[in-house]
Amino acid sequence: MASKFGLAGGIPERRVRPIWDAIDSRQFKNALKLVSSLLGKYPNSPYIISLKALVLERMGKSDEALSVCLSAKEQLHSNDSALMDDLTLSTLQIVFQRLGHSDLATSCYEHAAAKFPNNLDLMMGLFNCYVRESSFVKQQQTAIKMYKIASEERFLLWAVCSIQLQVLFGNGGEKLLLLAEGLLKKHVATHGLHEPEALMVYISLLEQQDKFGHALEILSGNLGSLLMVEVDKLRIQGRLLARTGDYKAAADVYEKILESCPDDWECLQHYLDCLLEDDPTWGSEPIENRIDAIKCADCRLSPLTDEVFDSRITRASTFVHKLQENLGNDIVRCPYLANLEIERRKHLYGKGDEQKLMEDLIQYFFRFGHLACFTSDVEVFVQVLSSDKKVELFKKLMECSSTISQVPAKALGLSITIFKFQQFLGNMYGLTVGGLEDLAVKMVEMFCMNLPLSKDLDPQESMHGEELLTMACNVLIQLFWRTQYFGFILDAIMVLEFGLTIRRHVWQYKILLMHLYSHLGAISLAYDWYKSLEVKNILLETVSHNILPQMLGSPLWMDLNTLLRDYLKFMDDHFKESADLTFLAYRHRNYSKAIEFVQFKERLQNSNQYLLARIESAILQLKQNAGNVDEVECILENLKYGMHFVELSNEIGSKSLTFNEDLESRPWWTPTPEENYLLGPVGEISHFPKDNLMKKREANTRTLIEKKALLPRMISLSIQSASVSFKDGVEVNGSVSNPNVSSEMKLLLEHYAKILGYHLSDALGVLGEVCRGLISTEVFGVDMIDWVNLAVFSSAWKLNSHEFDLQEREARKFGSWHDVDTLLKRCILERLKFLSNPISLHSTDFQTLVRLITEPLSWRVLLIQCYVRTSVPSGKKKKKSASADPSVLTLSSVVHDSIRSLCGTFEEAMRWLRNQNRKLEYEEENLEGTFLSMRSEVQKGRPGRVFQILETLCSSGSKELGDRISGALESWDPDNLVRKIVSGQRAVFSETLSICESKCRTLNALKQKISQI
Repeated sequence: MASKFGLAGGIPERRVRPIWDAIDSRQFKNALKLVSSLLGKYPNSPYIISLKALVLERMGKSDEALSVCLSAKEQLHSNDSALMDDLTLSTLQIVFQRLGHSDLATSCYEHAAAKFPNNLDLMMGLFNCYVRESSFVKQQQTAIKMYKIASEERFLLWAVCSIQLQVLFGNGGEKLLLLAEGLLKKHVATHGLHEPEALMVYISLLEQQDKFGHALEILSGNLGSLLMVEVDKLRIQGRLLARTGDYKAAADVYEKILESCPDDWECLQHYLDCLLEDDPTWGSEPIENRIDAIKCADCRLSPLTDEVFDSRITRASTFVHKLQENLGNDIVRCPYLANLEIERRKHLYGKGDEQKLMEDLIQYFFRFGHLACFTSDVEVFVQVLSSDKKVELFKKLMECSSTISQVPAKALGLSITIFKFQQFLGNMYGLTVGGLEDLAVKMVEMFCMNLPLSKDLDPQESMHGEELLTMACNVLIQLFWRTQYFGFILDAIMVLEFGLTIRRHVWQYKILLMHLYSHLGAISLAYDWYKSLEVKNILLETVSHNILPQMLGSPLWMDLNTLLRDYLKFMDDHFKESADLTFLAYRHRNYSKAIEFVQFKERLQNSNQYLLARIESAILQLKQNAGNVDEVECILENLKYGMHFVELSNEIGSKSLTFNEDLESRPWWTPTPEENYLLGPVGEISHFPKDNLMKKREANTRTLIEKKALLPRMISLSIQSASVSFKDGVEVNGSVSNPNVSSEMKLLLEHYAKILGYHLSDALGVLGEVCRGLISTEVFGVDMIDWVNLAVFSSAWKLNSHEFDLQEREARKFGSWHDVDTLLKRCILERLKFLSNPISLHSTDFQTLVRLITEPLSWRVLLIQCYVRTSVPSGKKKKKSASADPSVLTLSSVVHDSIRSLCGTFEEAMRWLRNQNRKLEYEEENLEGTFLSMRSEVQKGRPGRVFQILETLCSSGSKELGDRISGALESWDPDNLVRKIVSGQRAVFSETLSICESKCRTLNALKQKISQI
């Protein structure tokens, strides 16, 4: 931390060094003692004051640290003799940033930069502050000032990058880009460029303006020599030539690249695009999006005549053949895939030959069929073929696999490829139940037979044939879907648990188990497997979707809190660190990375999962503390009473959401968190279900965020309505006049009802009809929780609104306290009827029950607490005025009836939960009976054959498996599986029962208090 001349912030370094050593070693008490002593000698030193603030912040004394920081800031602003160096300001910046007051650090730097306008260190610190704030305009202005002071290339490029960021995230792009280009032109004319990154920025700037010819001139001139790697220069040149329309020259360039890098698949596609002069917008689309167009045989995408097209295709084929001849081995796949791509292009032009494509596919299979990537390599090319040809191709591949003589590992790879190819074609969906079972048995047998190949591998290394158990599990779940035999799910779980017994690090097995246990309602087991994945860093964003939705509907609040806390901590920490990474990229002259860091931060900030997690975390805090209204009010105060979430709800329609989840990791039966095929009848599954569901998913997610974001604010307003003193402000009709709360609550209720597809008055009418039994609760559909929330909050609105009473008299609209209690009871009772035995094969209905208890019922209990707190005297003696007020007595009677009704509702739920826990003992016996039947001789088409294969292997005691695998097999205990499932379900029931008991205790305490009135 030393600065020039052995001084640190104007203080001799030897005096400051012990303080930093103590901070670095986390000896904060000692550091505070040292800094306090030094402050006695230098009481007006902003640096020492800021050091004290830093120590206090590290000790967790945030308020004291902020106060000391503000004192240092005041010293800097008021004392002209105070040393204002970057070391002092950067220390202040660290503390202000950690305390969430980055704007104060910026103001310190702005004051210092204005006072010393030629100090580059201070200007760079100010630039860093603007980077933290994503203030691109001020970044540009500050960088220009530094450039004028020092005439250094880096500062100009900082300004140009800031301009590019303004264009990427704002308006006025054309004029700003012209300004940036003018600045660079002037600098190049006088100083030239000296960094490769500077040239890349210049070219990207010209490309943004479609000035591809000018960019080519720059690249071909003296500045082009800055790019030392020839292939990198050729790639840029080829791209620019193609964008200018000079396809012939671009194709020549791409040929040179491919001769140097024959495995560059992207380059080969660009090469063919240029040869065939394909439309650039078409060529920029992902291959998967072009599949539908392949069906059109007459769809000629290229403007070439037949003769020219044939000659270009011939040239491409000749060049690819030459690449293949120059290869000394078969490791490089690109030149062989090129044959398939050429045939695909011919099909797009209407000149395809299916027989030739099939021959090329078979040749590719001979060379690379043993690789795990074979099926994904050829997917897009197989889509060209007709259904009959696909079947024919599959049969030929099966024949070829039996004729290829390979070492055992490669033979296994070929067999796995055949299975994967069959799955890709969708042939498995056409098999009979017996055929599917035979397939699963064959996969498991193959895995067991090839286990000796893995005996010498390190436990961290992937085993040979790991994918077989994943595929077998998928087949077994399809068998369950078709037959509804629970034993097939047990088979699938045992296959995966068996695989993890041998090797604990197979993440695919763990994800499948998470979904299977979640489906059975054993959420605690699913969460245990999620924890075993040890998900960290960015994987929290891409992987946690496999468990988060299930946890949100469960009563396991402690685990859910940990899950949300870890995820939000990573995201918030990344947002804080992102600015440091961005500024570091600027300082290291890696300008493209600086822009990438900003774009990545923006992508994460707009993550749908992040926005939902923020809302759900707030709602979870309110749920956990709903038994104590004072705690809830403190939480709402920290949440700014839900105002920020209301803003999010209003903005979500125009907000650009990002979906960063890795949906490819999900099993076939639940392609997105919102879909689960196992809950519906057997039907056709699209080959690309995730693509088909994305638009629907985005719309549903926007609606969900818009709806949930209103809850904290509605809870806050409802508490205000229920907490107004009835003794001081009761109107004639028993309601309390507070027009601000009432009008805002009405707007939110109207917004909430609109999201549900109704006007508020119509929605209240529907609730009234359900309450009176005229229509079933099925009218609510999947939005039952939201409808009941609307009922609870509209009842709270009545406490503060005359308008509600006027609406209620129209057509007997829903609104009285009795109506709400009746609706709550009816919803709970109907949900209990829908739920079958504990080992139901779907947990969705139970999750709805849990959410009814923990959301609308909890909000109802919370509002009753508010009324009782306001109405019941806090002292030992009752006030006569309160007991004499007939309106208060009437309302108290209503609340007393409501408490009694809610207690009855909770008692019904608790009775059912206790009964379910008792049933679990019998269900455990039934499941064990199913398990025992799987061990005996089973009929074809029934569960158990796969399990018997695994048990036979474990009992064989084969020495060929090696000590590690043999030891693992000995430790496998399938008998414990049923107990685990039942224990996992019991944990969920017990937690739900505990929540209900807590609510009942709260209500009974309220009943005693209200009796004082």
